[in-house]
Amino acid sequence: MSNTLLKVQPSELKMLYELHKQNSCYMQLTNKTDKYVAFKVKTTNPKKYSVRPNTGVVQPGSTCNVTVTMLAPKEIPQDYHCKDKFLVQSVVVEEGTASKDIVSDMFNKAPGKVVEEFKLRVVYIPANPPSPVPEEGEEDLSPRSSLADDEAYRNSLFDVASGSKSHEETSIQESSEVKSLISRLTEEKRHANEQNQKLRQQVDVLTKQLGKSRSGLSVTTIFIMFILAILIGYLAKRS
Repeated sequence: MSNTLLKVQPSELKMLYELHKQNSCYMQLTNKTDKYVAFKVKTTNPKKYSVRPNTGVVQPGSTCNVTVTMLAPKEIPQDYHCKDKFLVQSVVVEEGTASKDIVSDMFNKAPGKVVEEFKLRVVYIPANPPSPVPEEGEEDLSPRSSLADDEAYRNSLFDVASGSKSHEETSIQESSEVKSLISRLTEEKRHANEQNQKLRQQVDVLTKQLGKSRSGLSVTTIFIMFILAILIGYLAKRS
């Protein structure tokens, strides 16, 4: 018989199961009537679970969320099978009844008194389920799958080869630019050395001619030689 007082969701409690770790799941209790409904949650294994709240009052059209917490397990059950169950009892109470007013006698069955019950079983969900190993003959050996894998593999190889080729072309281009720059700088240095050598020769000739002059060195000649010396030193530094 379906419940007429409270709608309980879900129909079973799915609990995540992890060794040495505490986990929780939830249930919703919705009042389907226009009256105040009290509830009480029981379990077949009270030492293993904590229920908050385990009793309460749901007002008309309202919903109450109940948290079920499983203590950290110390071992894994065989096939993760669980025999634990929960029972939600509900009964109509007087308007204005609060959670603190609920007592166990309210849920005792009596003639003319409606006490509804809803049972939920616990289902363990492995936190790290083992990967299924395909049996012999179950492997996908279809030609279409193999062709798709080969195509993906070829595409990946193409991408890698394209990337390597692009990188190689970039390196060759950079190397050519460096060689061109070195060649141009070498040529400029050689030209500067030639000009410097010519200036030195001209200064030597001028010095010899001045040395042969009877009148000796004039102020103008000394000034010219001084300027030439500065120019030669400047060019020597640049080279």
